[in-house]
Amino acid sequence: MSHTSELVLPAAGQPPAEQSPHTIASLRSKRRRTSIRIIALGSAFPVLVLAIWQLAGYLGWIDTLFLPTPTAILESLWGLIASGDMTTHLGISLGRAAAGFALGGSLGLVFGILTGFSRKSEIFLDPTVQILRMIPHLAIAPLIILWFGFGETSKVLIIAKGAFFPLYINTFLGIRRVDNKLVEVSGVLQYSRFQQITKLIIPSALPGILMGLRLSLAVSWLGLVVAELIGSQSGVGFLINLAKQSSLTEQIFVGVLVFAVVGMLVDLFVRTLERRLLKWRDTYKG
Repeated sequence: MSHTSELVLPAAGQPPAEQSPHTIASLRSKRRRTSIRIIALGSAFPVLVLAIWQLAGYLGWIDTLFLPTPTAILESLWGLIASGDMTTHLGISLGRAAAGFALGGSLGLVFGILTGFSRKSEIFLDPTVQILRMIPHLAIAPLIILWFGFGETSKVLIIAKGAFFPLYINTFLGIRRVDNKLVEVSGVLQYSRFQQITKLIIPSALPGILMGLRLSLAVSWLGLVVAELIGSQSGVGFLINLAKQSSLTEQIFVGVLVFAVVGMLVDLFVRTLERRLLKWRDTYKG
């Protein structure tokens, strides 16, 4: 009596064995454990530093007037949040940074695309842009304030000045680094100029543009610090300046901490955007 083996196929709609719900759940659990391990490892050193810092202040090894303990800084932060001052000033700072970035970043993107696609535009515009790029924030800020006063216009222009150049340079380089062989292939496929730009050049230049976006947002936030510390009656920079005049060291640390955390969150947002938009690239390892 012969036995024949039957091939059992999965029912319609049933996922393959390697894609079973149990396997997917196992992979998600493994990724979650890896993420937790990475976060724990990355947090170990900062937590150790904070613990030593707190202990040194508690034991009197450091002068808390010049270096307040982490708990004193947190108490000052909570006091500013409870009074509503931090929410008000942070909102003003975010609005200024967003306005400056919108102005400078959009101009940088437009000029980067213009010079990236046109050699004549590059010859005409790029030398002037490079000269302006070499002027430091602290050198140009007093002149902008002299021209436009201490109002919002001067602050937005200082931020826009910093936001312009990273997007301009990275957009320009991203377009120029597109492989010419791909352009030749698109010609063989009879792509129109519009199709070349939308389906080939812009996607290929996207990593550079996103890097420019990331740097531009970071420089906008740094420009905000310069704008608010030089002359301002509101914003997180104003709180730092006011704390300096009143010798409230813990409040200065609060302002620095807020600038650092918000800047990190903005950078994290752009990195998440990069991961979503660049998943199609084989060489992307985000």
